[in-house]
Order: sequence, then structure tokens, then C-alpha cells
Amino acid sequence: MSGRGGDAKKAKWPVIKPKRDLQITRLKDTHLFMVQNFFTSAESMAFIKAAESIGFLHQGSLGPTKGEAFRDNDRVSVNDPVLAETIWESGLRIIFSDIKIRGKVAVGLNPNIRFYRYKVGQRFGRHIDESVDLADGCRTHYTLLIYLSGGVRQKGNSHLGSNQDSSEDSLVGGETVFYDYRRGIAAEVAPVEGTALLHIHGDKCMLHEARNVTKGVKYVFRSDVAFA
Repeated sequence: MSGRGGDAKKAKWPVIKPKRDLQITRLKDTHLFMVQNFFTSAESMAFIKAAESIGFLHQGSLGPTKGEAFRDNDRVSVNDPVLAETIWESGLRIIFSDIKIRGKVAVGLNPNIRFYRYKVGQRFGRHIDESVDLADGCRTHYTLLIYLSGGVRQKGNSHLGSNQDSSEDSLVGGETVFYDYRRGIAAEVAPVEGTALLHIHGDKCMLHEARNVTKGVKYVFRSDVAFA
């Protein structure tokens, strides 16, 4: 699959360093967890630059009246097995080493890598993510979102993004919100640069949405964790 809106060969991906001592925050009674500082500030900015060099295309939908979630954002999609494997081996493989789905184990990332861009006024309405069948009998069961822009990082790495709150380009809005079976809010995740958000999808996927961006630009790296 080629890049949506441009030639993926033009992109220069950053060198992904191995991730050590990752901080994982799990939401009780859900299959949702976050990994702080999964990408460094330099990695996040390099991915944004690479995606912009390919060129984003607008992505919309027919809307709820046609059975589709409201969607208004921009996207780049590339097929890159090497990039997927590099990111998987940098830290995700260890994180998923004890997670099984129906007896299946996690084996890597979907090589279909997507980058999302939300400008002011753009959002993605309530929806669920479906599982996807890949080659060699693999099937995706977790969504991987890595925020490439957003609020201040955790202490210890604050120097990597500490100026974002005061910057004129700081991101406001764009939270990822999850709903329980009663349609009450189960979790509200504000974008923080470099933070990975993972949640189960398919028949156990929680209804969720990406709220409206009110200031700045929200960039997201997206893939899926495959099991076999």
C-alpha cells in the first residue's frame, strides 16, 4: 500500500532507540493501558516531518445517518513491515509478552502504518475499531495510538517537551474518550507527546471518540497489534 497523498519513499523515518524502564499505566477493569515516553520528542517530531513530507489527504465519512461514525481528519497510510518490526522490537514485544487473546500470542504490528492529523475543529465521532485479518493467519486485536504532539511529558523527560504549554502552538482538546456499556465515560486520555495508548479492539472494543481540537494540531501514529 502506498502513502495516501504522496510517495512513501520520500519519508525519512527516525532511528528508533530501544525503550527501557517503560512506565505502564493500566485502567482498572478494562483492556486499556498507556505507556509514557514511548517515543522521544525527537522521534515524535521526526515522524511528523516524515508524514508531512509524504502529504496528508482528508478523510471523512458519510455520517451517522449512513451508518458511519462522523470523521473529519487528515491521514497518511504506508505499508512498511520494517518500520513496524522496528517499533515492535523496541519495546512493545516485551509489554505484550504476557498478553494472550483466545490462546493466541502477540507477534508484531500491522505493517499498515497510519498517521492522523487533526487541525482546529476536526474530530472523530464515537466508534469502535474492528479486528483485521493479516497474512499468515494473523489477526489484529489491539489498537496502538502514539501521540506525536500534545501536553507536557512526565518528570525526568520534561526538558523534551516542557515548552508546549506556553507555546502558541500548544495542543488543546483532542482527548481520546472511552465509554462503558452504559455510555458513561470510562476514561479520558489527553494527548501527551510520545505517549502510547493501547486498547483492545474487535468484539471487546470500547466505544470511543477523538474530541474536537480547539487549539494547535494533533498528530497521531497508528497501527495494530497482531496475534497468531
